[in-house]
Amino acid sequence: MATLKTSVLGIKFENPFLLSSAPPTASIKGIDQAFELGWGGAVLKTITPGDIEMIEASPTYAAFKDGHKVYGFENIEMLSHLSVKEWLKGIQFLKKKHPTKVIIASIMAPGQKQEWQKLIQTFNKSPCDAFELNFSCPNGVPEKGIGMAIGTDPDLSAQITKWVVEVSEKPVFVKLSPNVTNIVEIAKAVEKAGADGISAINTVQSIMGVDLDTFVPYPSVNGKSTYGGYSGMAVKPIGLKCVAQIREMSDLPILGMGGISTWKDAAEYIALGSDVVQVCTEVMVNGYGIIDALKKGLLDYLKAKKLKSPKELKNKAISQLSTHEKLPKKRKVHPVIDDALCCKCGKCVKICGESEHACLSLVKGHIKLDKKCCAGCSLCSIVCPLNAIKMK
Repeated sequence: MATLKTSVLGIKFENPFLLSSAPPTASIKGIDQAFELGWGGAVLKTITPGDIEMIEASPTYAAFKDGHKVYGFENIEMLSHLSVKEWLKGIQFLKKKHPTKVIIASIMAPGQKQEWQKLIQTFNKSPCDAFELNFSCPNGVPEKGIGMAIGTDPDLSAQITKWVVEVSEKPVFVKLSPNVTNIVEIAKAVEKAGADGISAINTVQSIMGVDLDTFVPYPSVNGKSTYGGYSGMAVKPIGLKCVAQIREMSDLPILGMGGISTWKDAAEYIALGSDVVQVCTEVMVNGYGIIDALKKGLLDYLKAKKLKSPKELKNKAISQLSTHEKLPKKRKVHPVIDDALCCKCGKCVKICGESEHACLSLVKGHIKLDKKCCAGCSLCSIVCPLNAIKMK
């Protein structure tokens, strides 16, 4: 029998779906509601000592949309507005009411050793299950020398990880930023410093767009804007790449995230090395209730593949990765056109002709292929509006 239950570093998860440290975990009431609906755990919105300024801009969000469908999402929001005292009380409440749920405290402090250690020691006394060190927030805090300013520096990341590990009584995950040249370098540094696991990825620094009437980038905050953190479906390929790169160099547990909106996305993250996954943007646009489809879809998939748990899915795709140099290049695939489905629009002919190869032609109402010049690139199958072309 397949199950969604799994464990990481002795922490038992009733399912591998966690809420990310973000607006959906900003309130005790919200987390309580999410747990009631079936989420396996939550990473609390990042907790700070209280002396980091948290004045929000308005509006906070912008989106890349097609009708009602949100493909990309930008935020410039800050960290938690709840005090340390409020979070301590809230964790007690949540653990008492939901003893089987996993609670991970996301932590950020100013750059002094005593600040980080004091905050960790305070939450050592709480019933949270682990810590997640926020070395990756791109909004408002890098200017203060914290958040992404830490996570883009391997030496600084290692130093603060060491400070935390010295006093932590719980597993320590380090949340990494994709806004670096080489995320593996940072992962190696924190692993060597004693981190128990990695969380990847935080948001991708971005500009959503520009209002061409006012020339103010989005979101416009009283006529000004700034760089924000990009999330949602569009960043999934970046998150998958980062998780795979970390997995190839490390056996540490990975909490994977970035653009997860369906159970298939979650399965891909796990197949590339994630132990459990975190979800944020899809919850922000569709609500906590998406958990039912996530759980059902993943469980049905595990059953269909005859896998007993997420642990048996983990790393399944890693062995299929290779360098470009080692890819098998002798055998080519070629387009096969379903003549009954093809509408003879000629788009594939046009695009093939304007994108290097020019090996398709429309002859007497049929698409013809010149196999000799076909490179097997698959662009024709991608642009076909009716999916009438398969690569074989």
